[in-house]
Amino acid sequence: MIVLDTSVLIEALGAGGSMRKEFRRAIASGHRMVVPALVLYEWLRGPRLEAELAVQEAVLPSAGALPFGPDEAGAAAGLYRRLPRARGREIAIAACAMSWHASLWTLNPDDFADIPGLRLFS
Repeated sequence: MIVLDTSVLIEALGAGGSMRKEFRRAIASGHRMVVPALVLYEWLRGPRLEAELAVQEAVLPSAGALPFGPDEAGAAAGLYRRLPRARGREIAIAACAMSWHASLWTLNPDDFADIPGLRLFS
């Protein structure tokens, strides 16, 4: 299972996105991709075209977004307390991937490189 970061959604599903081919290739390879509710929020709050939202609903329906519940909140808080420079980083998304025993696909791997136990998809 692969947890998608907002950066991947923007470049895979957004107008003019640079990762369409890589995204399609990952789907064709049989990878199961999921979106945490936190990522869905970040995606939806950005300036989105109706066509982008339609593609997202067709490929990754909002109703299928995985919740950020108590387990994920606890994992994120634990990471936040342990990591240096935790402020300003989206540690909660990493905690979701770790809680769900999944890899994280991000275009910002340096933001997550120091998180012990987190697997990054490439």
